Amino acid sequence: MTQEGGDRKARGGLLARGWRSVREAGKLQLAATCALVLIAIFIARYSWMLPAGLGATPLTSDAEQGLYDMRAWLAAELVEQDERISLVVYDDQALINLEKRSPLPRDALAEALRNLDTMGAKAIGIDILFDQPQAEDQQLIDALRSMQTPVLVAYANVATNENDIGYEQQLYLEEFMAALEGSNARPASIRLDESFGATRVWPEIMPELPPLLGRAMLADADGPYEAFENYEGAINFRRPLRAGQDGDEEPAEGERADVEEPLFPTVSIELFLDLDPAIAEFVGEQFVSDRYVLIGGDILDYDRVTTPFTAWTGFEPSGLSVHGEIIAQMLDGKVMPSIPEWALWAMAVLVVLTAVLTALLEWPAARLVPLLMVLAVLFVGIPFLLHFRGVDTYGLPAVGWLLGWIIAFTSVTSAARSAGAAQRSFAQGALGKYIPRDIAQQIIDEPDLLTLGGEKREICVMFSDLEGFTKMSHAIAPEMVATLLNRYLEMLSQVVLDHGGVIDKYVGDAVVAFWGAPIARADDAKRALEAGHAVWQAGERFRAEVAARDPDLPLIGKTRVGLHFGEAVVGNFGGDSRIQYTALGDSMNTAARLEAANKPLCSSVSASRELIERAEADIWVPMGRIVLRGRAQPVDIYQPKPELPESDRQKLAKAAQLSDSKHDVAMQLIDEVSAMHPDDEALRHYSERMRNLNDGGAYVLG
Repeated sequence: MTQEGGDRKARGGLLARGWRSVREAGKLQLAATCALVLIAIFIARYSWMLPAGLGATPLTSDAEQGLYDMRAWLAAELVEQDERISLVVYDDQALINLEKRSPLPRDALAEALRNLDTMGAKAIGIDILFDQPQAEDQQLIDALRSMQTPVLVAYANVATNENDIGYEQQLYLEEFMAALEGSNARPASIRLDESFGATRVWPEIMPELPPLLGRAMLADADGPYEAFENYEGAINFRRPLRAGQDGDEEPAEGERADVEEPLFPTVSIELFLDLDPAIAEFVGEQFVSDRYVLIGGDILDYDRVTTPFTAWTGFEPSGLSVHGEIIAQMLDGKVMPSIPEWALWAMAVLVVLTAVLTALLEWPAARLVPLLMVLAVLFVGIPFLLHFRGVDTYGLPAVGWLLGWIIAFTSVTSAARSAGAAQRSFAQGALGKYIPRDIAQQIIDEPDLLTLGGEKREICVMFSDLEGFTKMSHAIAPEMVATLLNRYLEMLSQVVLDHGGVIDKYVGDAVVAFWGAPIARADDAKRALEAGHAVWQAGERFRAEVAARDPDLPLIGKTRVGLHFGEAVVGNFGGDSRIQYTALGDSMNTAARLEAANKPLCSSVSASRELIERAEADIWVPMGRIVLRGRAQPVDIYQPKPELPESDRQKLAKAAQLSDSKHDVAMQLIDEVSAMHPDDEALRHYSERMRNLNDGGAYVLG
């Protein structure tokens, strides 16, 4: 099987295990999880706005709007002033000069229209509602009826613009429009979409309203509006490239200036009143000829529009300039394609599905945190990428995808954990009696570590045995035997586990343990040596504990320990119904014989040179070369001697080096150390063994 195939199989096993955990969570938990997953899909789809026109989605809608405005600002094209469109405005100063507050005097508007009609505009759009009577209305109606240039007059009704016009006002507006029938002046809708507090998209096309002002102007002037006849997508707002109003030096190409010039040439309506015939031609050529002319208000704090740029600039343009942007978008043919409904649903389902699959994989936090960071960048980045490529991303989730992913992931993870908590606790507790907790947890996370079968591994092996316990067990009550044995094994087992070992088995009072499987660590040899010495110390504490507990009990013998490093076949052996995780091989036999050799060697703990060489063994000293019972190859043994001075340990190390080449010198060094420690039976026996070596320089155990 290839590596890729093995990875797929492993992932499949993890998914199956995760799904099994979710199913075992219980019906109520499973139902709650399914409900939360459906909610996650709903949020991933409707994080902008609720379906059926129910309004903004709580919590997420503001964040989505903010990200959209950021995209619109960063992706906006920097353009020169657009001279295809002119704005003829009445601002605060013009009204002051005309000695009238809004609305604009209609006789002045009539005069301006007659002058504009001679200047060759493509079409004229009036963004002023004539919804209240004035004395000059007839003059304005006459001017509008006489216009040769197509004129589009602002229209609104109560049903669609209830904040701008009342019922009585609409009645008068209808009467005013009726007076224009048969002329080149006709109504056009000035309604803008202000959903979510800002104008970001074209207004919805409503049958009860005439065409939008910009559409109607281009239609009457034979302009390119057909592609936008049914368009309701995003407005392609642009940013001015340069400033020119502060009188400072022109900025370098591509630079932004502190003071921005208007996107469209903008002049006061006063310019077209009392117009001197001598300059009329110049004014027409500069501001009107072959252009789309919009007439309307540019009054402070009135008819201002919040756009996607307002959060960045703090500026709210006039509604008139937004109509100008709509006209410019049609002239540029910038139809921003929208994302189909099915694609939005598909993406929402895909996002949540990835969350569910990730939760079933039960990844650790070390992998989840980078994944979440990548997903956050991806979910936010996709709308940005699409927007920069000219796609309409209004309504496309970003925050919703991320939030939906988190909700789905959390719900599935919670279900799996609640179902597996008790199982894991039991499994970890059970394994923890034989295996260190960190290894037990890794086995729980990766069950394949304990699949049926075995593999060859290099391991450190420990055998321990309690001298005389079998004989003693025949002399005391069985209940006491069980109590003592359980206490003894508990003490030794804890030592093994504290040092990171795996308890292989108990054979009566003997404990078999190893290091290096199922998980190998760099310091396994050091752990094994320290555990071997600590096991002997625990045995001594047990002897003292039993003697203090009941002086009438037979004396407990010594605990003896054998340690070795070598190859073994480690794994689960047995069948599908009952298995045992154990190690098999010559290294196990060697460790067992080293434990048994302690009795004739008058020692308690012995380790092979193969193990000593793989760890720092400061307190361990060489104690000669022996041939174990039933073995042919000799073994160099070491024993822990922490009570020996450093000088004596060095003498024993030197004796081991000289044993073959200068046997007499080696023997003299051993005798010196033995004489200085007359109570050490193992040293005395070592001295005796040095006088009874075979031809290979080893002592053969009988």
